[in-house]
Amino acid sequence: MTDFDGTAAIVTGGASGIGLAAATLLASRGAQVACLDVKADDVPAPLVGISCDVTDDAAVRAAVDAAVARFGRLDVVVANAGVGAQGTVEDNSDEEWLRVFDVNVFGVARTIRAALPALRSSDRASVVVTSSIAAVAGIPQRALYSATKGALHALMMAMAADAVYDGVRVNAVAPGTADTPWVGRLLDSAPDPAAERAALEARQPMGRLVSADEVAHAICYLASPLSGSTTGTLLNVDGGMFGLRLRPRS
Repeated sequence: MTDFDGTAAIVTGGASGIGLAAATLLASRGAQVACLDVKADDVPAPLVGISCDVTDDAAVRAAVDAAVARFGRLDVVVANAGVGAQGTVEDNSDEEWLRVFDVNVFGVARTIRAALPALRSSDRASVVVTSSIAAVAGIPQRALYSATKGALHALMMAMAADAVYDGVRVNAVAPGTADTPWVGRLLDSAPDPAAERAALEARQPMGRLVSADEVAHAICYLASPLSGSTTGTLLNVDGGMFGLRLRPRS
């Protein structure tokens, strides 16, 4: 496919996991892509790595400006950078709540705020936010993380309403438990990593973790000019976790 020919994109958190998969797929379909990441040196060609910490407003603005200067335009923003958190509402300090919200919510707001002036000049402007099934489903031991992703869902809807008259589409993907480096670290820290992986797989009706490539395809679907009438949409990529209510296997 060449639906992204002539477009320029930025992907935050683009050096690994879902971000890298999305950036790679965008590039394969014709886009020029800059990966904004604290580990920008890890980004492979033809992707362009730009160092960026989404908790630093000046750094975000500088990184977005650098991408626009390099490509001469900006059409797609994938606001993907995020961190995980475990525990009930009792288990994390105020400092940890502020840290996770600073990356997962404020970092998205900073990125899109910095990008909107350039996006308004595009005739195919699109923003895709990486949310989570945790935004819309109660998952044990994920109170803080779920709160940030629920905030992202609400933020996406509000931004879609604000930006629609500017010709900027705003959507989000909601992955289920994905086979990413963060989940890998979570499994490694479990007392029995194999049993924990089996439990995570069993939680999703399809019986396996979501792949980063599957989420990347959903991101590209929403970002594509071919989806020009899609805005304010949360697309679940969760193996059926949110919508299906299955009977136990006999």
